[in-house]
Amino acid sequence: MGRPSLFRRRDAAEGEEPDYRFTLANERTFLAWIRTSLALVAGAVAVLHLVPLDWRAELKLVVGLALTALAVIITIYAPVRWVRVQRAMRLGQPLPMSALPVITTIGIAIVCVAVLLGNYWR
Repeated sequence: MGRPSLFRRRDAAEGEEPDYRFTLANERTFLAWIRTSLALVAGAVAVLHLVPLDWRAELKLVVGLALTALAVIITIYAPVRWVRVQRAMRLGQPLPMSALPVITTIGIAIVCVAVLLGNYWR
């Protein structure tokens, strides 16, 4: 019985080995998304527990949960994107579009609106 894997052995044998520079660039992009996720978690912890904000408790909770939810989405989607890009490079196909930048932008915009509300709505 085979074990489930995002990067199956069949995919590794398919196509041609891409230039190592592209593989390393793909890995750096993956790691950048993981760093973004970690920064969002740090922001959530700061809002919820460290920074003494004069906000309503509900708003602090909303901002903290929104940052955490965005971090979870990025953490789940980043390896999926990495595998899709790696596979496309192996097969000589165009790189797939990623929803991750749009999701991150919308999520951060929502958090910014909540932060503005927190500063002016007490």
